[in-house]
Amino acid sequence: MNTVSRFAKIIRVVKVVPVMALIMLSILYELHPNIFQGTSQYILSIVFLSVLPLSAYPLQPVLPKYRNKGREGQRNLTLMMGVLGYLFGIVFALCSHATKELLVIYLIYFLSGIGILFFNKIFKIRASGHACGVAGPILILENFIGIKALVSVVVLMMVYWASIKTKLHTTSQLF
Repeated sequence: MNTVSRFAKIIRVVKVVPVMALIMLSILYELHPNIFQGTSQYILSIVFLSVLPLSAYPLQPVLPKYRNKGREGQRNLTLMMGVLGYLFGIVFALCSHATKELLVIYLIYFLSGIGILFFNKIFKIRASGHACGVAGPILILENFIGIKALVSVVVLMMVYWASIKTKLHTTSQLF
């Protein structure tokens, strides 16, 4: 594997959806802590948007339904764990009377996850969760911190390039 291919693979691994969620939540917590009603809501947001989706990776080898399914099983479990985490976040936000902004963040993630499931399972289009999971936080940050968040579009372009370079997605699947 050449250096460019290795770099593309590293980008794909580092820029997984839960990592981007963690970065977005941390930026918001630093710049707009009022979105979270205290540190506990920030930490729970990390659990719902990052930890639960990431838990699919260590769980895949031990869950019989996904154990022998390779990358596709890992992808399906990650998507399901993500949507489950997003749903838990919505329930938490509603039950704890979280801010409207935090509820909207959970709803955006949940609807994005449902959209990816819909495209993949109903239309049999292998829509890119990576692209969605990078574009979403960029748009959320743009909403809260303004135009300066658009600098992170460079990250989105890197993910697009890496996805095409590693032949995991086509341009239409990224769109």
